[in-house]
Amino acid sequence: MPSSRRAIMKHILSGMCSKMNRTKVVPTDVMETPLNRCLNTFDIALLGIGHMVGAGIYVLTGTVAKEMAGPGIILSFVLAGFISMLAALCYAEFGTRVPKAGSAYVYTYISMGEFWAFVIGWNILLEHMLGAASVARAWSGYVDSMLGGWIGNTTLALTGGMHEPGLAQYPDILAFMVCIVYAAALAIGVKATAMFNSLLTLVNIAVMILVISVGFWYADTKNWSEAEGGFLPYGVGGVIAGAATCFYAFVGFDSIATSGEEAKSPATSIPIATIISLCVVTVGYILVSAALTLMIPISDINPAASLPEAFGQLNLSWAKYIISIGALCGMTTTLLGSLFALPRCMYAMASDGLLFSCFGKVNAKTQIPLLNLAVAGVLSATLALVFDLAKLVEFMSIGTLLAYTIVSASVIILRYRPMSQLHNPIRAPDTPGSPDDVSDEDSMSQSSLDTASSPTNFLIEEGLAGRLKTQFRYLEPLLGRFEPGSVVSVAVMLFIGLCFAICVELKVSWTELYSGTWWALLIYGFIIFSACLCVAVMAVHNQNTRGLVFKVPLVPFVPALGIFCNILLMVHLDAVTWTRFFVWVCIGMVVYFLYGIHHSKEGETCTSYSILMTSSEAGKLPWGSVKGFTSGKVGRHSAIERFTGRTKTEDKKSIAEESDHETPGYS
Repeated sequence: MPSSRRAIMKHILSGMCSKMNRTKVVPTDVMETPLNRCLNTFDIALLGIGHMVGAGIYVLTGTVAKEMAGPGIILSFVLAGFISMLAALCYAEFGTRVPKAGSAYVYTYISMGEFWAFVIGWNILLEHMLGAASVARAWSGYVDSMLGGWIGNTTLALTGGMHEPGLAQYPDILAFMVCIVYAAALAIGVKATAMFNSLLTLVNIAVMILVISVGFWYADTKNWSEAEGGFLPYGVGGVIAGAATCFYAFVGFDSIATSGEEAKSPATSIPIATIISLCVVTVGYILVSAALTLMIPISDINPAASLPEAFGQLNLSWAKYIISIGALCGMTTTLLGSLFALPRCMYAMASDGLLFSCFGKVNAKTQIPLLNLAVAGVLSATLALVFDLAKLVEFMSIGTLLAYTIVSASVIILRYRPMSQLHNPIRAPDTPGSPDDVSDEDSMSQSSLDTASSPTNFLIEEGLAGRLKTQFRYLEPLLGRFEPGSVVSVAVMLFIGLCFAICVELKVSWTELYSGTWWALLIYGFIIFSACLCVAVMAVHNQNTRGLVFKVPLVPFVPALGIFCNILLMVHLDAVTWTRFFVWVCIGMVVYFLYGIHHSKEGETCTSYSILMTSSEAGKLPWGSVKGFTSGKVGRHSAIERFTGRTKTEDKKSIAEESDHETPGYS
């Protein structure tokens, strides 16, 4: 009896890591979906632009310029846009690999395992909820500013103020109603939503062009002079802190990847739309922030409504009202983008069994997860009702940066993983004969791949993937003893840890580093050398690029740079933000370990305790046993093997039967 119980507990604990690290099996037909594939590249690009150009340009610009970076906000947007582009390239490659709803969650599930996928998915839900709530709050603030503060004063008179730290000054009823109304509007259908979004986005772009043109016409370079504080009144630290906040303005591009399951041709539309939208938005943000800081001194900027107030100070009342209309259109598209992406992320997680099954249902008529949309609207509206805009933005950035970090790491891991370890080959879901059959490693033409030599080329690439390149064979005794791709996976994890160490060292010991203290330089030099060594280890292996229409250039260097930049911004976030993030993750862990891990669609087919005991013990012990059972198949991969993609081909045995006979298993 005691030995059987110990065996059961040992099996349960040893299987926990295997469950947490199991990866998602990619379906053979990735284009099959209950959602409506009706969006073209233009629709998706405008969806991304509309999601990004909203509260960021009309509210965040004034706040960062006045309180964090001054005119250096231009550099903040350049830095934030560059970091976002590094992440966007990784999203674009994954969008061609797996055109499914869920964005970074799905990508992580395929490459790194279920536990990390749930963490990322859980934080994506928070990201979009906070995004919708913050934009609704900004929308309400803009309307209140246009009405001279009537809404805020009336609400304070009726309800009184909220004096708890972190909460808003008063409950914003208008923001609550805005979330509910727009969530209801999204229930009409995805095509109607895309048309409405495109119209408002075009209006918003026209207003941005007007702001830039008029702003530079009235520009005065004295506002960048030393008398007004200079170009960098808050120093380089202010630029970096501003970039961490400005990063909020670019988070909408991942909604493009989320729409992959509703795109007509995702393998081409997603990368094109991602790059175009991010470039347009980055240039727009830089020019608008330059025009704002050249028009008026930073001390005169009104953070709540910076652009209308700036034009008002120049006695351009007509421009003030046009900008207000554009601001409302821009914030409407951003709000629609968040409420569009949130239900689809919930649907993706529920379809995999990690969230409650009720969130995995799609309405047959509208082809939209209506329950998810209703829940998303109510939760976002509640956050907008009680929380302050600044707190929402700070809390939102950390989950987004974590998602971008994991996606960049996943790109590296999958590039060096043999296709046989992906269970089903991931192919770009466009028409036959598309460039997805081209092997970048061999640089062969499409016609040659269609010949009888194609299987040979496939086998060559499959055999080389994750193994050392020919010119680095001398490293075989050191790195060649492991399964293909496993060394790269471990190097990626070490690199992430070293990047955290570098960024923390920069923040904590900057004075010692700047003054040249020997111990600080020694520690910092060792950490940098180790991080560079990890990247070098990745680079000496062969990649697997088969089936990719779009590829991130210069892998592993571009994704590795993206990982470092994301972590750099994460480290500069406030400690209170990290505390709130930890609390949210703890809530997610309760959901995962009490529900998700047991209902995952990637779970094992048989979990009966009876496979742990001999038939005689099963007859004696009615608890947890089944008489006359048939032995199930139990995977016995370790956590490291699950993560690195290593597989075993030997037969598996149940714990109590190992001494008697073998039971066939699977890996």
